[in-house]
Amino acid sequence: MAVTLHDVARAADVSIKTVSNVINDYPHVRPATRERVQAAITALGYRPNLAARSLRRGRTGVIGLALPELSVPYFAELADSVMRAADGRGLTVLIEQTGGDAERERSVLTGARRRLTDGLLFSPLGLGEGDEEALAVDSPLVLLGERIFTGRVDHVTMQNVAAARAATAHLIAAGRRRIVALGAHEGGGVSSATLRLEGYRAALADADLPFDGRLISGAGPWRRSGGAEAMRRLLESGLDFDAVFALNDTLALGALRALQDAGVRVPRDVAVIGFDDIDEARYSSPSLTSIDSGRDEIARTAVDLLEARIDGTRSGPPELLEAAFALIARESTAG
Repeated sequence: MAVTLHDVARAADVSIKTVSNVINDYPHVRPATRERVQAAITALGYRPNLAARSLRRGRTGVIGLALPELSVPYFAELADSVMRAADGRGLTVLIEQTGGDAERERSVLTGARRRLTDGLLFSPLGLGEGDEEALAVDSPLVLLGERIFTGRVDHVTMQNVAAARAATAHLIAAGRRRIVALGAHEGGGVSSATLRLEGYRAALADADLPFDGRLISGAGPWRRSGGAEAMRRLLESGLDFDAVFALNDTLALGALRALQDAGVRVPRDVAVIGFDDIDEARYSSPSLTSIDSGRDEIARTAVDLLEARIDGTRSGPPELLEAAFALIARESTAG
């Protein structure tokens, strides 16, 4: 027979309401009482009926996650982190891919699937400055990514400028002076590319190194193929450089392959650093130095914030929350 709330209450010598308060993580339960109830739950193997609890609250227990492409390693790993964070809170995640298309992103915000979820975590690429009206939805929404939109919506993001500055400074500290920014472009609106280029330029200024626009290399899509093709063009141009800051890891991995195919030694001739610290960075040859942009923290923070908005326990103005980052040094910049 299944263990019930009554069984847990009897074992912990508390009321059924106290057990319910512990399960629902209400803050006013005394620590000693909470510990006793949790011990009884563990000992008896009690499993809360999350579906019934959601129905009582008028909730589905499902949150949405809209991402550009799961074929991009960063987004695939972010989705995994979100699902793990949500599972820890008894939530199910409904994932949608937008392809970074503005109309599909609008559809995610207003389409019928929104009625299946209590709130949405949303990483837009197609929508931009001037599209704020699209975010005026009637259910909780947390954006993942750059603060493109002003004022009216929660954001959980990474420290793009500071992290890019640290990545470039790492190369400068290793004695590199001619550093390519791979995947960057001048101008445009707020984006990962423009923010990371800002950090790159700040690090050059910190070291009194001149900015050379010839070292800014566009790369088309931020994929291995884009990084490899951009690196081949750089090598064919005869441009002198001794390091590469790739604006994401897949660009860096493509660049590594092109450098190796051309007989360029990494890191002896050219040091390479990426951004995102995807799993593959650990296993490339050489292993790739990268920026851990705080993916797991972004996922946990976003899920916590979204659930708090759903529950109404955080009802203040929109928040901007930034995850910490770390530079992970590996073979591609060693020596």
